[in-house]
Amino acid sequence: MTTVSRETHERLERFADLLVQWNAKINLVSPRDIAQLWPRHIEDSLQLAELISEGATITDLGSGGGFPGIILAIATGNPVTLIESDQRKCAFLREAGRICEAKVTVIAKRIEAASPPPADIITARALAPLNKLLEWARPLLKEDGFCLFLKGQKAQAELTEASADWHMSHTIIPSRTDPGGAIIKVSDFKRVV
Repeated sequence: MTTVSRETHERLERFADLLVQWNAKINLVSPRDIAQLWPRHIEDSLQLAELISEGATITDLGSGGGFPGIILAIATGNPVTLIESDQRKCAFLREAGRICEAKVTVIAKRIEAASPPPADIITARALAPLNKLLEWARPLLKEDGFCLFLKGQKAQAELTEASADWHMSHTIIPSRTDPGGAIIKVSDFKRVV
């Protein structure tokens, strides 16, 4: 378990309670995941917090139920832009930001139509293959920024596939919550010409 302050833990509990309430109306996480909400979703997202410096701006792609975006906003106190095209999920994200006192801005658009200010860090979890994530992230990232993508067992295969289309620096960090999963940190990436 990631160690957080008592205040942060209380805010994460508020988020978890709110998610359970809303999940009865809209599908934020699979109903069978509710019992495993902390280890499977909250802890999984929290492991990114220690890779983020104080004050770094974050843009989370396909924020859905708030993973990892809301969790990172709560845990780091940094400003997080959440991009989500589903209007009902956007309503949940706004309410979660308010209830949890998190610095979030919700953009209710498809990723390719969103144009927030460039961020220091781009995050995504369970959204798309690495190739697609890099395509979406490139115009939204500061020149010296980096991406943190939570990936499952296919992380290495996705990296191999993406390296055919992208020049990039990357690091694979083993997941603390999923024995087969990884965090892929990508920086200095540009399309192969």
